[in-house]
Amino acid sequence: MASSNQYQSPETTNLRLLLVHRYPSYGNPFLSKLQTRYRVFDPLDESDPSLLPLSGSVRVMLCFGLTPVTSETLDKYPNLECIVGTGAGYDHFDLAECRRRGIRVTGAGDSFSEDAADFAVGLLIDVLRRVSAADRFVRAGSWPVKGIFPLGSKVGGKRVGIVGLGSIGSRIGKRLEAFGCSIAYTSKRMKPNVSFRFHSNIHDLAINSDVLILCCALTKETHHLVGKEVLTALGKEGIVINVGRGALIDEEELVQFLKRGEIGGAGLDVYENEPHVPKELFGLDNVVLSPHAAVITPESFKALEELFTYNLEAFFSNKPLRAQI
Repeated sequence: MASSNQYQSPETTNLRLLLVHRYPSYGNPFLSKLQTRYRVFDPLDESDPSLLPLSGSVRVMLCFGLTPVTSETLDKYPNLECIVGTGAGYDHFDLAECRRRGIRVTGAGDSFSEDAADFAVGLLIDVLRRVSAADRFVRAGSWPVKGIFPLGSKVGGKRVGIVGLGSIGSRIGKRLEAFGCSIAYTSKRMKPNVSFRFHSNIHDLAINSDVLILCCALTKETHHLVGKEVLTALGKEGIVINVGRGALIDEEELVQFLKRGEIGGAGLDVYENEPHVPKELFGLDNVVLSPHAAVITPESFKALEELFTYNLEAFFSNKPLRAQI
């Protein structure tokens, strides 16, 4: 084995050192490809102890999924200059601390937008037309016994309120407009050149909507954005779809509204305490549940890989980054 002096810094060895930051459960599906371009330092992989002395020299981090990057994380890597993210959203980053330290951060950009929009529309169709409930009805052998399955509701003509008209929200709007839905939205600010009706706050949007679709970022301001007042404004026939983050909704309030029949239904891909889902939801036929899978397709992963591969190369080549947050 070469002497440890060989591993004092990437500069002295001309190595392009890459830190991989991940939850243990995530694994590293891109490892073999990354190793053709970089010396990969994965703190969870102890197979190459010679890399440990290099932790203080790391300049770029590849952050998988929603693995948190906190101030304590950053303390371990004092020379870090850039974090290349692969997750949808950015609430897992301490962005204020990154900016204070001058660390650039990128995200997944539009890699997941098409699939997330498709899934949001799919959840809405499922809740309104009772697709999953009908499937359970048939599989349980209830059709020959009970005969009539409860009616669903038409998709076309619904007033859909989108919370967060960004990359995903705008795509949802275009898809549902084609169904004959009327689209309105609330966002940090009115979007230029957008024909959808704008509401300055979510309460007014809820009052004027049959459906609320949540696809905004989770921040201090949007935490529990949908609570008792908004659900009441949405009304007994109202539908909530969430493909954003679980904590956008006060989950305890949502469960109670659904149990009491005070809203019409929900389609949920995200939850406050994942992977744990309130058991009270399991027996409700007007609720469709998904395991945070809205963006998971081979196509979205390919687009993501192309984006983070570009950003890593751009960092080392001093070129502009894409999807910078």
